[in-house]
Parts: sequence; C-alpha cells; structure tokens
Amino acid sequence: MDAAIQQKVDIWLNGNYDQATKDEITRLQNEKPEELADSFYQNLEFGTGGMRGLMGVGTNRMNKYTIGTATQGFANYLQKIYPGQEIKVAIAHDSRNNSRFFAETTANVFAANGIKVFLFDALRPTPELSFAIRTLKCQGGVVCTASHNPKEYNGYKAYGDDGGQLVPPHDKNVITEVNAIKTVDDIKWAGGEANITIIGTALDAEYIEMVKSLSVYPDVIAKQHDLKIVYTPIHGSGIMLVPQVLKAFGFTNVTIVKEQDTPDGNFPTVGYPNPEEAETMSLAVKTAKEIGADILLGTDPDADRVGIGIKNHKGEWVLMNGNQTAVLAFAYLMEARKAKGLAQPNDMVIKTIVTSYMIDNIAKANGVACYNVLTGFKWIAETIKEKEGKENFVIGGEESFGMMVGDKVRDKDAVSAVAFLCEMAAYEKEQGTPLYDKLIDLYVKYGFYLERLISITKKGMRGQEEIAEMMQGFRNNPPKVINGSPVVQLLDYQLQVGKNLITGESHEISLPKSNVLQFILEDGTQISARPSGTEPKIKFYFSVNTHLESKDKFDETYALLEARIKGIIEDLKLK
Repeated sequence: MDAAIQQKVDIWLNGNYDQATKDEITRLQNEKPEELADSFYQNLEFGTGGMRGLMGVGTNRMNKYTIGTATQGFANYLQKIYPGQEIKVAIAHDSRNNSRFFAETTANVFAANGIKVFLFDALRPTPELSFAIRTLKCQGGVVCTASHNPKEYNGYKAYGDDGGQLVPPHDKNVITEVNAIKTVDDIKWAGGEANITIIGTALDAEYIEMVKSLSVYPDVIAKQHDLKIVYTPIHGSGIMLVPQVLKAFGFTNVTIVKEQDTPDGNFPTVGYPNPEEAETMSLAVKTAKEIGADILLGTDPDADRVGIGIKNHKGEWVLMNGNQTAVLAFAYLMEARKAKGLAQPNDMVIKTIVTSYMIDNIAKANGVACYNVLTGFKWIAETIKEKEGKENFVIGGEESFGMMVGDKVRDKDAVSAVAFLCEMAAYEKEQGTPLYDKLIDLYVKYGFYLERLISITKKGMRGQEEIAEMMQGFRNNPPKVINGSPVVQLLDYQLQVGKNLITGESHEISLPKSNVLQFILEDGTQISARPSGTEPKIKFYFSVNTHLESKDKFDETYALLEARIKGIIEDLKLK
C-alpha cells in the first residue's frame, strides 16, 4: 500500500476512533486491501453538490468522523466570519440509511461549538432546509443526503446565509478549515445539547403557504381541481410535503404510488432512486396507465429533483427529459406572467450552460433577461444574490431535473415544482392543449432543440485519472470536425478562454473557473464535457437544433435530430 495511504490508516487504527471502526479497518486489511486503499487515498471534498460518497470507514467515505470533521471545520469557519455574533444553523436530512444519525452528529458538533442549531424533527425535503435558513435568519445550514445516488451513498450539503449551497471562496475556505483539523480529538463531539432546538410542523406550514403564493392561475385550478395526478416520492422525503402542497394548491385527485410511498433508505423498488431513470419511474407510469392520469411526477430522495411523464401526440406515455421540462416550465411562467399582467421590465430567468439554449430564445422573445451559469444550482442562487434589488428573479432550472420558482428558496425545489407543473398541466388542459402538443407548438415557434446526455462511469483512483486524461485529451487536441460539421468555437471554462477555431481569435469567459469544455459546431450543435462533481463520472451533453416548419413535420424532424446526435456520439467514439 502507498505509504501516504498507510499513514492515514495507521492514524485511524491508533487514534481515538471507536472499536467497531478499527475492527472494520482490520477486516478490510485482511480481506479487501484494494477497497481499504480506496477508502483512504483521498479526503472527501465539496464539489458542485457538497460532500458526497460511499458510506464506510475511511477519509474517503461518509461516516461519523468525516461528518464530524467537516462540521468542526464549518463551525470554525462560521466563527471566523461572524466573530462575536450569535451563530445559527439549520439541519435537515432525507430517508437514506444513516441520514438521521449523520444529522444528529452534525447538530451535536455545531452545538458543542456554541452554535444555535435548528434540527428538523424527522426527514424533510432539501428545499425546506434552504427555506428554513432564510426564515430563521441562520448563518448556515446542512442537509444530510446523497440526493439521487444509489443506496450505498450519503452526503453532506453545506449552505450559506442566503440559503444557497456554498460557493467560492466559502467552499474552499471551509475545506481549508477542515484540513487544519489533524486529529479527531480536535472535534467537539458533545456538551452543547441545550443549543439544539427541534423544529417541525410550524415551519412546514410557513413553507406550504409560501409555495401556495407562487400559483399564477388559482382560478384555473379551481376549474381543473380533479386533474388526475400520479405522484411517487421514490421512498424519499417528498412524501412529507408534496401531498400537502398539492392539496393547498387546490388539487383533489392525487394518487400516490403505493409501492414507493414509505421512506426507506434501501429503496427496495429501484436500483437507482433518480427520476431521470425510466426504470425508477416505471411504477408511476404503470399507475398512470391504470387510472388514466393526466400527468405523473416523481421526486428523488431529498425532493430537489423532479421528473414528469405525459402522453405524447400519439397517446403514448413518455417521460420528459430535464430540458423538455424546463422549456415547458420557463415558457409557461413567462407567458402566464405576461397574460396576467405580472411581468416586470426587470424580470430575469437563470439556467446553466448545459441546459437547452431554446430557453434563451423564449426569454428573448418575451423580453426577459436570461443568464447562463455554471452547472450546479449554487450558481443560480449566487446570481440571484448578486442581482437582488436590481432584477426580479422568476424561475431557474437545469437539465438535471432541477427547478426553482421564486426566490424564497435558494436551491432546486421539487416540492414547489410538482405543484407548479401540475398547475401548468391544468392550464393547458383548460385551453384544450395537451402538454406534449404545447411542447411541439414551442418547437415551431422558437426552434426545435433536442438534447441528450451520456455519462461514463470511472470508479476508484484509476477512474479519476482516466477522467482527467479524457478531459486533457480534448483540451490539448480538440477535434476539428465532428459528424461532418466543422468545430468553430472551443470554450474552455477551466482556462476561462473562448477561442474561435476559424479565425484564431480568443475572448475571456467571465464565469468562475470550472473543468468544462464546450465545442460549438458550424451547424449550431453544442457539445459539452465535464467531470461530475458528485459522482465518479464524466458527462457529455449534446444539443442539436433546426427549424420545425409545422406540427405535422415533428416526427420527421425529430428523427433527423436523433440521427445527428447518434452520428456525433459515434464520431467521438463514446459508445
């Protein structure tokens, strides 16, 4: 074993760690040395979604000690930036195995450091944690969740005083404080229990009232209150609030998928609790078919991601991808606000650089500013904060099934998104336009954009190296032609430079540094490559577009765009 890794292992074997942890390390030494090396070769760090990893022993795993170390470092940082002030934090967790234990561990460490803690009485959706930070005027917050990852994972999302996830320099500064802790003896584990306040239904009521205020067409819901809705929380925290929010909106015909309505960290009906996965949503589709539903929706374990299913123009149930959902939602809200006289001259919407640029077209046509930010909802929250008081935030979204309506929450909010999407379905039903037909109408009006995502998994130490090598290869030797179309621009967000490959001219990219590459082709295609910040994957995003002459040309044009994406993937040898 590498000497540096062995040194870390020895610290855990000889330090002030519980006997069960030491016994597990010894077992791995004898039976699974490669797994032990992977458990210690690095320290978990904050990425686009905070700290996330497999549960188990070691510095590269989610456990009591990595949670304690992260919390002590976060506490030390909060005390540095708020000297002499009362510091308050809110803490929530989802349905995952160990999430309650991790949340209580986090609460105890903060409290032992003299910080006032608001701990939810049971599992709650991540967006309510963001809402709690703002409502209770906290300086920070934590939610213990691994979002949509498989059951073996857990995580730790850290938030600032605006209710958004930590952004630079705060995220790196917290890591600096964490790295300064050289022994678990530096962690204050207990002694501040009086600083912990349990919170629950009173805050739920405030959150539900806030979400209800987002409704644009309550009069339409009153007419379409019996819209047939199917909802699945996928064994997660959405069950705590989504049914209540739908009821508050006025919907009376909600069917919850019974096989998935109980919170369970083993996620027994799915392999991957992610509403992006067709298999995960299959029980909801089955239920929707059985009852003749109008719309189906699913949320991930911490209820920050939402997936929807609707009938297409052929009457078949289909699951929308994140870009299609975002296009429908952004267009609906901008059009509805204009129709109701709610639109403001300084309205703005925010999306990520890998989310459909069809939204930019829709925003421009409606006189709304559209800002593009790096991947990760924390950048949307940061932009709202920067423009607060100057521009009016309407909606934000990203292709990975994240959406946020209004600015009272500063992270993606699947709870309010479910209600909002159901209102959209009710409105279009009242107009006699099925949602899929509405999507096709938007393609005719604003351009037909089709997107696809491929994720390539590379696990362990070698996997991380392979991902780095792939990115470096594309960076040093960018392709000149892809699928017959010349590459006209290379945007390197790590170097913060955009280059015209035809003229050789360069321009500065004003966004923060991020390991993302984008290739812009002559035919308007956009290809993005980035390592995931939360999973051992490299992701490739493909966006192609063309003009759609009329609705009856939809299938033919869709096939052409599908073929173009397939050709790109084959040309880049990604399959």
